[in-house]
Amino acid sequence: MGKVKGFKEYKRIDEKYIPVRKRLKNYKEFTIDPKESVLNSQAARCMDCGVPFCHSGCPLGNLIPDFNDLVYNKKWKEALDILHSTNNFPEFTGRLCPAPCEAACVLGIIDPPVSIELIEKQIVEKGFKENWISPKIPDIRTGKKIAIIGSGPTGLAAAQQLNSVGHSVTVFERDNKVGGLLRYGIPDFKLEKKIIDRRINILIEEGITFKCNIEVGKDLKIEEIEKEYDAVLMSTGSTIKRKLDIPGNNLSGIVQAMDFLTHNNKFVDGQLDKHLSKYDAKGKNVIVIGGGDTGSDCIGTSNRHGAKNVINFELASKPSRERDLKNPWPYWPFTLKSSSSHEEGAEREWSILTKKFIGDKDNNIVSLQTVNVKFDDEKKQFIEIPNSEKNWNCDLVILALGFTGPENDLPKKLNIHLNKRGNISSNSNYQTKKNNIFTAGDCRRGQSLIVWAISEGREASYHIDKYLMGSSNLPRKDSFGDL
Repeated sequence: MGKVKGFKEYKRIDEKYIPVRKRLKNYKEFTIDPKESVLNSQAARCMDCGVPFCHSGCPLGNLIPDFNDLVYNKKWKEALDILHSTNNFPEFTGRLCPAPCEAACVLGIIDPPVSIELIEKQIVEKGFKENWISPKIPDIRTGKKIAIIGSGPTGLAAAQQLNSVGHSVTVFERDNKVGGLLRYGIPDFKLEKKIIDRRINILIEEGITFKCNIEVGKDLKIEEIEKEYDAVLMSTGSTIKRKLDIPGNNLSGIVQAMDFLTHNNKFVDGQLDKHLSKYDAKGKNVIVIGGGDTGSDCIGTSNRHGAKNVINFELASKPSRERDLKNPWPYWPFTLKSSSSHEEGAEREWSILTKKFIGDKDNNIVSLQTVNVKFDDEKKQFIEIPNSEKNWNCDLVILALGFTGPENDLPKKLNIHLNKRGNISSNSNYQTKKNNIFTAGDCRRGQSLIVWAISEGREASYHIDKYLMGSSNLPRKDSFGDL
């Protein structure tokens, strides 16, 4: 490394934010870019650790010590090339990834880990600022045509990889704009949509065709897809929303998180003149059920609406602030995490189970009833605590409970199978039971992280290229086995 003892000289810095009162006034990103000299010193904290566990912590296999060393030595363009060699969209992961690489950082054993995600984001943003990132148009075309169904990060990564070796790629998206959950599931205060558009414009210039407002199997017949294209990639995501099957779940005022977030993103994008009342949190007592990233996004969005009060329910118990013996380094730490949205204003309730929703005579929700729970290690289930029932007043309940799997209409029409988990079944080559139809991303592995989505798209592109051409020079990290 450029500075072997840099980790002893510099303390970790985290990304800085503008004050809460200012950022709640709009939906723009609110991070503050650090000075370049600060980033140089942060990169110098990367140790000469011998075995960089950050590589295995990152599903993309990003060459983290390499780009850290280059940033320390102020070789930003070279660092960008290294970063892009494993990651198609570091501007997305640098904003949205929970950074499992940092959890696996060797320095993290004794000190706060290297600020890998911050450095990654700043590398790619400097690349755009300096116009180092430009379309790479393939010199030749193979004559092979590939259809990609779904334009989330998996589909986009596969499209760019396959286009780069000369295949003609068409991406079909049933929504009105490209991006999948990046576009309509992530709030603008975490990812402004101009960041997506900036990258999509490059992909278009590289020769990728995008067709929106087309749902394959409905607007376009399956027979046409299979006849026209040499290979098909299913990257439709995991989109069946988990429900809460308890009394009163049909009351007005109970909405799914992804419906709430999608509506708000379309409002911010100017597609809607005003909020529909059922998705408007202004002046309301809001309860968000679900403590993951989506729940956090709903909290941040509700506060920007002007919610009267926001409470977040989590079924699990409150995590400790430090790792315990059952959760050692370098595994992902199951410790207490507070997002920027939590810090903007939300009460957090742990070990709590919602039992029923209560409505008024007009069928509007007015309260809900909960019970406290504890996890029984022997029975491997949550046990209700007697006499712990409680009623909570609420005008809006947002269900952020995750997804159970992909929609099955299209797999049925394509005559491909789902596995026991409800995901699209494939072999280790990402092929379904039809050799020319491949699958990748959340519809293959289940709801997961953006880095896994990009990784799956890259891996699938290797196997598609090999299927079409007999061999492939596309880079790949590893084979993740059958799912």
